[in-house]
Amino acid sequence: LKHAREDDTIVVWKLDRLGRSLPHLIEMIKLLHDKNVGFQSLQENIDTTTTGGKLVFHIFSALAEFERDLIRDRTKAGLIAARARGKKGGRPTQLSEKEAKKMLAAYNGHKNTVEELCKLYDISRSGFYKYRKKYRKAIE
Repeated sequence: LKHAREDDTIVVWKLDRLGRSLPHLIEMIKLLHDKNVGFQSLQENIDTTTTGGKLVFHIFSALAEFERDLIRDRTKAGLIAARARGKKGGRPTQLSEKEAKKMLAAYNGHKNTVEELCKLYDISRSGFYKYRKKYRKAIE
């Protein structure tokens, strides 16, 4: 791309060889257009040096964006339906509220260090501090 000069044409086997995502691909085609460089994709039979090729590229772009929006909408609808059924997303907590409060009481009573409690309850150091933040008011 750095060596492309005006009136050159860049040829790729498939569209995904030029861009990682649709917005990136459109940006690359625009950059090439601004440099007056053509683009051809052999697999999709797109040639932006022609008027018809430009039209086909924009139609493909619009369809891909439409598909991405549909996937996003379906995902949102699925999450909403799951929440309505009582499903909760995310990773389950390792400790119950009772266990967490017991652990934090031992820490606040200066009976154990953070390292000892993490080993005893089989949690990470960051996990300990998340529980501490979550139940701070309950144990004070």
